[in-house]
Order: sequence, then structure tokens, then C-alpha cells
Amino acid sequence: DTSLAEINSFSPSVPISPLSMINQYKFEDGPELRDLFITVDDPESHITAIETFITYRVVTKTTRGEFDSSEYEVRRRYQDFLWLKSKLEEAHPTLIIPPLPEKFIMKGMVERFSDEFIETRRKALHKFLNRIADHPTLTFNEDFKIFLTAQAWELSSHKKQGPGLLSRMGQTVRAVASSVRGAVKNRPEMFTEMNNYMETFSQKINLLDKIAHRIYKEERDYCTELKEFGPIHTLWSASEEAIADSLKGIAGCIERCCKATEQRMAGLSQHLLPVLHEYVLYTEILMGVLKRRDQIQGELDSKVDALANKKTEKDLFSEEIGKLEDKVERANNALKADWDRWKQNMQWDMRSSFTNVAENNLRYYEECLATWESFLASQSVDLHVEEDSEDRP
Repeated sequence: DTSLAEINSFSPSVPISPLSMINQYKFEDGPELRDLFITVDDPESHITAIETFITYRVVTKTTRGEFDSSEYEVRRRYQDFLWLKSKLEEAHPTLIIPPLPEKFIMKGMVERFSDEFIETRRKALHKFLNRIADHPTLTFNEDFKIFLTAQAWELSSHKKQGPGLLSRMGQTVRAVASSVRGAVKNRPEMFTEMNNYMETFSQKINLLDKIAHRIYKEERDYCTELKEFGPIHTLWSASEEAIADSLKGIAGCIERCCKATEQRMAGLSQHLLPVLHEYVLYTEILMGVLKRRDQIQGELDSKVDALANKKTEKDLFSEEIGKLEDKVERANNALKADWDRWKQNMQWDMRSSFTNVAENNLRYYEECLATWESFLASQSVDLHVEEDSEDRP
């Protein structure tokens, strides 16, 4: 990892803040290499006799030759995003598919279908699609292309062409049968280390997520008290003529500090809480990917054991083992590359989020300090004026 000191050495003559340093470091590679741009916006509510749901506009702009047009605009509902995620997992079982926001938000946080809930989900869906677009393999998935380009009726027709019930049941049975075989005997050490890393990471990121939500709640309670505290001084000034100006000044300071607190809360809700929660969801995805890799490894191990115990049909078993060895190798290589990419993205996201929070805190305390220092300076001037007037004959 490049340290902040190393980044600062790139341009020592320019005043640098931590966030601007990271932004410079992140975008030096040049975003012009991208050829697929996706925007999720314009949420729209739909009310029918059966259900109420939200659709989002998905706008795609691209220069890729496999697309028939350079720009597409479609509307998608949450269930369509779920379908895309399941198709990606089915086609790429050992790649790390980005998480989707949960179907229902946690009780007590945000009311379903409120403006805040819809906007939070819109941002998460926007990030989901752009994570896929930036992925070197997922971005060329055919179902992803159909999701971006097909009209609603075309997408609905394509969905019906998926695997039938018996096929899905067969996949489920194989997965369960593989999972109950016990620990994988020949798992490479690298994947054991990945599993241990994810167990530790899961504990830490869940703890950070809980602490961040607790801090946000405390900030919200504090802001509520400030909103009640300021007007009290204004009312008080009406009955204390001698100190009325000072009391009004205190009320003004509290009001400005309250607005600064609201801005700090907005920074937490926009830049820290979503990132932490996204990686809480990522832990479940990563553990699932590792299990699917182990299932492929377990299938190979069982065939090798069967070959050792059987004297007949060796040629048939040898052919199956060869195919499974290739499958395991492809799965291992795919996961290794995706793992390194995921860790780099995670480290960048965490560094950026916490640096952003630190800068917001600095601005907050500087603003509050300047507010109260200005007020105290004005009171000091008034006090000197009164003392001079009393000294005169």
C-alpha cells in the first residue's frame, strides 16, 4: 500500500489534504480507458391491485462493438437486479459478484418506500451495476448485456428461458451433497488462508458497522438537543435585557454548530455507512464463493478416491478426473485473480471512506471552534468598551 507520505511526495508544492491526495492517486491511471458507462436514476413508484413497487431508469452509454447502439435507456425493478445477480452467480460460481442492497431495510432505520430509502437503494443499485461494468470478466456476460439493453417485455421473455425446476433442483441437490462431505482434504493452503482472513474480516467489519451506526445515532440525538437548546437562549434574552445580546449570540452559535453537525451526519450517512454495510454483505458473498470452490475440489477428491477403490472402469474415471482437474484449476485461477482485485478495491474504499470522515471531522471542529472564538472575541471587545466608559469622569 502506498502511504500518504509517499503520495504527498508527488506534488510537494501544492497544498494537500488527505482526501485530495487519495483522489489524485486513484485517478492517475486515467478513467478514459472505460468503454461502458451506466447510470441508475429517476425512481418511479408503481401501484397496482396486487403490489406496489419502484422502478429505476438505467441509462447505458458505450463504445463497444458488440452493442447495436451507443446508448440505451430501460426501466428496471429490484427483482430484475436480483435476477441478474443470480445469473452471474450461476455463470461464474467462483467470481466475486458485487452485493445488492437487502430487499427490506433494517427495521427502525428507514421506512420502506420513503424518499431516503429509495435514494439509498438507488445509489446501491448504481454501484452494483458499475462494479460489474468495471469487472474484467463480468462486464462481458451476455445476461448483463441483455439486462442493460432489453425492453421490459424482452427481458421477461428471456427470463422464462432459464433452467427449469428439475435442473435447479439437481443443482441444489449436488450442492447439498457436496457440502455434507466434510472438510476438503486437498485444499491448497492459499484458500485456507483466504477462509481464515474472511472469518477475521467478517468480525471486524461487522463491529465497525455497529459502531458507525451507534455514532450516527448519538450524533442525531445530539443534533436534536442542539435544536432545542438554541431557542431557549433566544427566549431567555427577552427577559434579561442586560445580557440579551450575549444570549442571542449564544443562540446563533448553537444554531451554526447544529448545521455543522447535520453536515457531519450527512457525511457519515453518504460516505461511511454505505461502504461499511456493503462490505458486511461482501463477507457473505466471499464465504459463499470459497464454499463453491471447495465443492468443486470435493467433487474431484471423491472421484480420485473412487478411482483408487475401483479396479474396473479406470479409463472412464480417469477422463472424469481430468475434466474435474481442469475445472478446479480454472476455479482456482478465477478466484485468485478476483481475490486480489477485491482486496485492492476494499483497501481503496476503506482508506477513502475513513479519510473522508476524518476530513469532515476536521472541518466540523474548525467551524465550531471559529464560531465560538468569534463570539468570545466580540464579548471581549464589548467588555473593554464598558470598562473604558466607566473610567471616564
